[in-house]
Amino acid sequence: MNSIVWQPSQQRITRANLTRFIAMVESEHGILLNDYHALYLWSIDNREIFWDSVWRFADIIAESKSERILIEEGSMIEARWFPDARLNYAENLLRNRDSDQIAVVYKAEDGRTSELTYGELYVEVAKLSHALRDDGVVSGDRVVAVLPNLPETLIAMLAVTSIGAVWASCSPDFGSQAIIDRFAQIEPKVLFYVDGYYFNGQYFDCRDRIEPILQSIPSLQISILVGGSDGQHKVNTVSLEAYSQRYRGTETIPFTQMPFDHPLFILFSSGTTGVPKCIVHGVGGTLLQHVKEHMLHVDIHPSDRLFYYTTCGWMMWNWLVSGLASGATLVLYDGSPVYPNASVLFDLIDEKQINIFGVSAKYIDSVRKSSISPIRSHQLSTLNTVLSTGSPLGPESFDFVYEDFKSDLCLSSISGGTDIVSCFVLGCPILPVRRGEIQCRGLGMRVEVFNPQGESIVGEKGDLVCTSAFPSMPVGFWNDAESSRYKSAYFDEYPGVWYHGDYAELLQSGGVVIYGRSDSVLNPGGVRIGTAEIYRQVEQLNEVEESVVIGQQWEGDCRIILFVCLRKGLALTDVLIEKIKNRLRINASPRHVPAKIIQIFDIPKTKSGKIVEKAVRDIVQGVVVKNTDVLVNPEALSQFANIEELHKPKC
Repeated sequence: MNSIVWQPSQQRITRANLTRFIAMVESEHGILLNDYHALYLWSIDNREIFWDSVWRFADIIAESKSERILIEEGSMIEARWFPDARLNYAENLLRNRDSDQIAVVYKAEDGRTSELTYGELYVEVAKLSHALRDDGVVSGDRVVAVLPNLPETLIAMLAVTSIGAVWASCSPDFGSQAIIDRFAQIEPKVLFYVDGYYFNGQYFDCRDRIEPILQSIPSLQISILVGGSDGQHKVNTVSLEAYSQRYRGTETIPFTQMPFDHPLFILFSSGTTGVPKCIVHGVGGTLLQHVKEHMLHVDIHPSDRLFYYTTCGWMMWNWLVSGLASGATLVLYDGSPVYPNASVLFDLIDEKQINIFGVSAKYIDSVRKSSISPIRSHQLSTLNTVLSTGSPLGPESFDFVYEDFKSDLCLSSISGGTDIVSCFVLGCPILPVRRGEIQCRGLGMRVEVFNPQGESIVGEKGDLVCTSAFPSMPVGFWNDAESSRYKSAYFDEYPGVWYHGDYAELLQSGGVVIYGRSDSVLNPGGVRIGTAEIYRQVEQLNEVEESVVIGQQWEGDCRIILFVCLRKGLALTDVLIEKIKNRLRINASPRHVPAKIIQIFDIPKTKSGKIVEKAVRDIVQGVVVKNTDVLVNPEALSQFANIEELHKPKC
């Protein structure tokens, strides 16, 4: 069992929303739940009662709730939650309209900053909502955005969803074709966009990027420019300010009440291997799952300041903004996390008094490798929780957080994804944090680990699955009438069971370790190895900045190929190759030792910072990678083509 690196104080346990929730359940049902594990088992064995309890605990606003909680006939994919409910997502996020509490704090890389109270946010949403309604936007219409992480983006999303229309967004750093590949599939009526943005000290002009989008999507009837002047692209383009201004004084929003599974968000798969999947998430499932995670697992209290470093092309933006339903103050940041220096986000914690700070695991690891020690350079007095996702958080990063960041905080590594717009495994404010472990499985989520025979295992590595229905399962894929693509994506590997594609281990402690993606698992000599096991060891070496590892078929077996980015000015020598191999041999196993180690100049990643191992493997195999616009650095892929040492066999 991994060592405990943090314990919640009794005061923190007593104050936790989860403690109040347990007391409510015990009182209502005459049971005794001694710890989180007992609550978890109760939540998966009594799913209908549990999700009904979450609804009431979070005080979900709805025209009607539904006496029936779950209709489950046949397969897991056919489950329907709260089938008679009618509610509105935006109404729940704007529930504090009469409050002077700050709802949104914004800061841009260039120093611009602003704030909106809940009351002011409501007024801005009301104006835009009425404008869209009067221009014919109705329930079910799709509205898309190519926007940075701005208050205006939040306002637009809330206005759209207040009508019952469907929201989808991309970051403005996506290429034109990547945006068209996503948005054209869903035939949007309205586009919000910017004509430029700042990142890493530079201004990027988007006008040439936007024009092809406007020309390629004939369903678009209205284009609204955020932060610019009218008519820069075509006649029916209008600035957001002018578009909303005519409705000043319209201060009541007629929230359209929608069925529980009515489409709310459309999120997109990465699209590196084909046209992106359009994953449709429902109003009620998204809201209910998010308030459960925010209130019970993250322990958000009213007025807590919640930050996550994200773009509007990553599901963590959708997850972040739902924090308004729990009464949080959102802290939005637009810009590079390392400009003008690597301390910028730690400065933001102190400046904006952030309580809950979310970043990617790669960001934490990069800070760990730098000379920054926030515990010495910053106050961080308000900070009580750090969230990490995007890739596995290694044990050494746990050490860094508690030794060089802050010793008294809950470090919650969380994992789920775009597919469920939420988490399967995440943190818990009343449990200890163990080094290298995700604290627990999410309440109401029957998460297990299967071996290749489909048997549930504990203490062994296997595939992360969910064996019973949960509210935030997608409504489906867009234009997938028979649900064939949806079923194929999640239910073919283990029939009737949600297969998530993570390679994981469920521990005796109840914690979870993620070792990487199942489709990237290495299999030398029939032994399954998660890529994170190799990254953890290799990236501890001072010489190595980052790495990417793949498997290649060779003489009837799979051999491991490791590509390394070294610190500036270093070359991959025989001495360093042997040092890497020895570390893996001693700290992992001889099976983890690569057959080949090759130096590269950059690691190809998606816009959300995820390493595209499969794309690297495809390039090595001679397979064309489509939609490279989704990568932040598509030029990095070229270095993997036609490597003389590797070109003979194909995987």
